[in-house]
Amino acid sequence: MSAFIQQLPALIGVVIGALGSYWAVVRGERVRFLREREARWEERRLSVYTDYARALKKSVTLTYRVAASLGNDPHPHPLTPEEAAPLIEEATGARDPYGEALLMLGDPEVVAKAREWVVTLLEMEAFLRERTENPQAWQALLERQRAGREGYYTAVRDDLALPPGHSARWPVLPVPVSTGSTGDSGSRTGGG
Repeated sequence: MSAFIQQLPALIGVVIGALGSYWAVVRGERVRFLREREARWEERRLSVYTDYARALKKSVTLTYRVAASLGNDPHPHPLTPEEAAPLIEEATGARDPYGEALLMLGDPEVVAKAREWVVTLLEMEAFLRERTENPQAWQALLERQRAGREGYYTAVRDDLALPPGHSARWPVLPVPVSTGSTGDSGSRTGGG
């Protein structure tokens, strides 16, 4: 028995070493698993964020084109409201599933900024449905839309710990103003 007692500290050391080694491996695996899971979710969130932005931007571009046909925007490829109606309907239907994915996976701050952006887009669409011809009011909507987009992108970058990006504030050409045969100065008055 005395031989067993003499070797007991060594056995205890082996058991403690084995338990410590097991704990270190389990802890390391857990840290690796959590890190990989976080990376997967970040990739999914980035995909959801970009899909939603792309869907909204498609709708925004259609509003620019319709606004150009009404004389509110300098877009080089105008579309009449009638030509744009099926395209707008398709774009609206396509953005709804992206919005649901955003609600499910998005950071609350990103979702709030996305809502601000889409509300402005809805106001732009309503402006055009009324066939309003008012370049100044349209410019105000454009500024709000651009600020909404910038806020959304900033929130996305903050959520994903990305560095600051470009503001996407490009210089916009003014709406060409034609002079009519009435001899006016070329200023437009909006129809509502």
